[in-house]
Amino acid sequence: MKLRDLIFGFIAIVVLFSCKKDDDDNKKTELPTPEKPYMIVDTGVKDYYSADALISAPSSGSDFYGQDAHYSGNQPSYTDNGDGTITDNVTGLMWAQDMGDKVTFSAASAKATSSELGGYTDWRLPTIKELYSLILFTGKVQGQTAINKFIDVNYFNQPLGNTSAGEREIDAQTWSATEYVGRTMNNDETVFGVNFVDGRIKGYPKYKPGTTTGNTMYVRLVRGNTLYGKNTFTNNGDGTITDSATGLMWQQADDGVSRNWQEALAYAEGLSLAGKSDWRLPNAKELQSIVDYSRSPQTTNSPAINSVFTITSINDPDGNSGHYPFFWTGTTHLDGTNPYSGAVYVAFGEGLGKMNGNLLDVHGAGCQRSDPKSGNRGDYTKFHGPQGDVQYVYNYVLCVRDED
Repeated sequence: MKLRDLIFGFIAIVVLFSCKKDDDDNKKTELPTPEKPYMIVDTGVKDYYSADALISAPSSGSDFYGQDAHYSGNQPSYTDNGDGTITDNVTGLMWAQDMGDKVTFSAASAKATSSELGGYTDWRLPTIKELYSLILFTGKVQGQTAINKFIDVNYFNQPLGNTSAGEREIDAQTWSATEYVGRTMNNDETVFGVNFVDGRIKGYPKYKPGTTTGNTMYVRLVRGNTLYGKNTFTNNGDGTITDSATGLMWQQADDGVSRNWQEALAYAEGLSLAGKSDWRLPNAKELQSIVDYSRSPQTTNSPAINSVFTITSINDPDGNSGHYPFFWTGTTHLDGTNPYSGAVYVAFGEGLGKMNGNLLDVHGAGCQRSDPKSGNRGDYTKFHGPQGDVQYVYNYVLCVRDED
């Protein structure tokens, strides 16, 4: 064989090997196709609680039956793709494993546009519903002190606030793409975010108060399943609403009665509606799934929920009409000196707080916070935390069940 032929043969082998390597490098992770476009991931809660204690599992018909841990939904399932990305096998979303440094809201959007993480160029800033899909209520916090994070740290890197720079440990908020259609505080432009260190949704100011300097928070990019978070409601004409996107059926209207958490659980378990008796108090992620972030009392003169639902209006603590109550979930929120004493609520109306004697929308309609599970009726006159959060204690209920 001539030397020239040997050289050409060697070159051909090198080229083939190089092409194969390029093909291997360009292989993309195929995202799973979810059973429904808006599959809600379970909260991860396995423990049971009374109004103020950790307890053994209550039996059907007993006090505190029907809480989060009694119902197992779509259990969290993730795959580490080994390239800085994590696939959520339930939702069909792919996430950035890391978040980098805190950035402004505009810089967060620019980061999504320019990112080529994992070889993909279709990254986006997640909506508040996409971002909330990652929350787990196995987390625990005590005021400003982090204990267990509200996200699976086996897959996701979740930093704390930089205490050496004067931040609190809980100053670890994450931007979403969802801007509040109203305004908070003193007419501040506001963007919803999730805090995976203290387990809450609230509206955060886009700019530092009184300035045009951008507020900075973390950002976790997402791609895939562009249908996630989009509801498909059907009015069944019998007092129920079906969301075919999630596979859940909802009570169309609350009954106009406020209850403490134990009473809310009992009401949901005892409800008979539209010939169905398997109603339950929704968990935090189920209830948040029906928030409509395009609506607010300030802009649409309505609660932040689709108009197919009917929500009772109430007076605020100052006696002003046209406000809306908080709604209980079956999920305990582990916070405070007694971490078992509070449960998650979702506010379809304004997230009210009293600051400097003024009652303001401090968190935004569509926020998720927590209230004491029990207390004297009228305890909403108590205001809690740095934003003076209104504590109603007696909240309202919209029940849910799995569609047939």
